[in-house]
Amino acid sequence: MTALYRPGRSESPLARRMLIGLALAMTALMIGLPVVIVFEQAFAKGVAVYAASLTNPDTLHAMILTLIVAAVAVPVNIAFGIAAAWTIAKFDFPLKRLLVSIIELPFSVSPIVAGVSYLMMYGGQSPIGAWLEAHGISLMFQPAGIVLVTIFVTSPFVARELLPLMEAQGREEEEAAAVLGARGLAILWRVTLPNVRWALLYGAVLCAARAIGEFGAVSVVSGNVRGETNTLPLHIEVLYHDYNVVGAFAAATVLTLFALVGLLAQTILAMRMEAREGRNPTGAH
Repeated sequence: MTALYRPGRSESPLARRMLIGLALAMTALMIGLPVVIVFEQAFAKGVAVYAASLTNPDTLHAMILTLIVAAVAVPVNIAFGIAAAWTIAKFDFPLKRLLVSIIELPFSVSPIVAGVSYLMMYGGQSPIGAWLEAHGISLMFQPAGIVLVTIFVTSPFVARELLPLMEAQGREEEEAAAVLGARGLAILWRVTLPNVRWALLYGAVLCAARAIGEFGAVSVVSGNVRGETNTLPLHIEVLYHDYNVVGAFAAATVLTLFALVGLLAQTILAMRMEAREGRNPTGAH
């Protein structure tokens, strides 16, 4: 029987060019063309209409709220990711693998389900929600609820980037620092974090991108109040349903620019991480 693939045999130049051409064509069709259409529709009625759409008070409020939510969610998840990854990678304790599975649970749960769960937990019909409202605290259909569900859906990103690298680096450097008299936070700050800084930044970029673009969970707990609890993704949907196509695509260009900036940052950080691993495969100083 003739083997379909021989490890020592390289593909022909024609096959290589065809594969590269197919990949480029699919990328242009599936990714490049939609981005072009977003900007084409946004400027369909001219720059003045585009600028007026972006400076609409409701659109500006949606942008600001989106950035505020991301500005809260990302630092919280950076702290959580560092603590979780450090605990799992550097210490032995029962049910460690179960903890890893729980941390990654938001990847498996639909954002809609997460939003409904938070609504049932903190809404006025639940014991917790009723107690909070009796004390003058309302979380659902408020920016606070948006922050909570955003933190939930973005919580694994930093931990997932840090954990494999911390596990691969082992515990020798931390143990040596402890023998020399360094304490926990000093070891974390001076030994552990410098070794994982690029992975930490990479995870933070992924977390920020998801926080800015989150729709499903936020749509459940926000109440969709225009000018109050609408984030930018929700506001785009509202504008589109109002047949304000230019306004919707103008707002979409802002999200697209955020995505492109995030993609550029991810690429740069990935190159930094690869270069560091190439210079120092073990992760040691």
